[in-house]
Amino acid sequence: MENPQIPQPRPRNLVLLGCVLLVLLMLGAEGLRWMRSAHAAAQPSLAGATRGGPVTLTELSSTHIPAPHGMPSAHASSMTPLPGNRMLAFWWAGSRESGPDVKVYASTWANGAWSAPWMVASRESLGAALGFGVRRIGNPVAWTDRDGKIHLYVVATGLGGWAASRIAHIVSTDQGASFRVRRVLPTSPLFNTSALVRTSPLALSDGGWWLPVYFEIGNKYPMLMAFDAQGNPTSLARIGQSTSTLQPAIVAVSKTEVRALLRDDSEARRMQHAASTDGGASWHDLPALDLPNHNTSMAAIRLSSGQFLMLHNHAADDASARSVLRLSISDDMRSWRTVADIAKGKAGDEFSYPTLQQVGDELHVTYTWQRQAIAHHRYRINAGGTI
Repeated sequence: MENPQIPQPRPRNLVLLGCVLLVLLMLGAEGLRWMRSAHAAAQPSLAGATRGGPVTLTELSSTHIPAPHGMPSAHASSMTPLPGNRMLAFWWAGSRESGPDVKVYASTWANGAWSAPWMVASRESLGAALGFGVRRIGNPVAWTDRDGKIHLYVVATGLGGWAASRIAHIVSTDQGASFRVRRVLPTSPLFNTSALVRTSPLALSDGGWWLPVYFEIGNKYPMLMAFDAQGNPTSLARIGQSTSTLQPAIVAVSKTEVRALLRDDSEARRMQHAASTDGGASWHDLPALDLPNHNTSMAAIRLSSGQFLMLHNHAADDASARSVLRLSISDDMRSWRTVADIAKGKAGDEFSYPTLQQVGDELHVTYTWQRQAIAHHRYRINAGGTI
């Protein structure tokens, strides 16, 4: 049987495609208005969050999550709580970033130890379910809904680099033991490409959640995708007007005020900042914080005491962009004071991509350790102490 003739693209079609791409790049997030809603789906959830006094963090343990056999590189961890004070972590591991053998793995924290890791997603499993070839997979972000289902969002590319990524939404009903692909998130009119995830979602009062998303082709900018309680996407909105920020870390300040801490890809090299005072319906950029950010990701949460905790890279004069990982605390999301440097090395070392989760009076922290492993620290949070 002869091979079918593959029609070659005509120059006129290539010109038209180039024009479409140029318009989309010029419009940026304005090209996403077809999915935007006039108001946020629900208010940020602040259950149990009250203004309290100073707190003390006491380290209880420090370890590495067991690595998959034969996978020397690891990066981009995410955590989500499980019943019984357990924790479920996800990350990618392989021979190198973007390598053909990279897979997403999971491990469970229970009774003071991490389980052996198991594979959650691969290029082959995602490609078979999505119906197109997956060239590389990257950052996973996890969320547990009020019914106990685990929603995992995984960056996946078909062609090109990370700027051509899509976000695969996969779901588990057995606490992470198995997953099924639910959809590719509808993030842009250009085949839903150039959308990525990195930071943790934020709960909404109606049982839904906000998933921080970012766009990365030409201009870079942060977005929020809202989901209802059943895990269906309901709206997508741009955060501020910056064209050089990404990986938003979202924290609720009140039922109407939300803040976003932003990775800075500009020459300013400062922690960028945006706010919404109408429950996420609209956003405005704020002056940069008095903290360095040399194009690195951060994590932030609101403690049950009412204070705000952030884990971020601090670039000192004798260090490089990711060689110091600092824990900072704030009462107002504006002024931050140092708690401790939980990882510190020489120039060229890497301790990056942190994640924070509070469970009861314990704080769980994971981060990338030297691109070789995922480190885990556990702290006890004591109210009424001093930092």
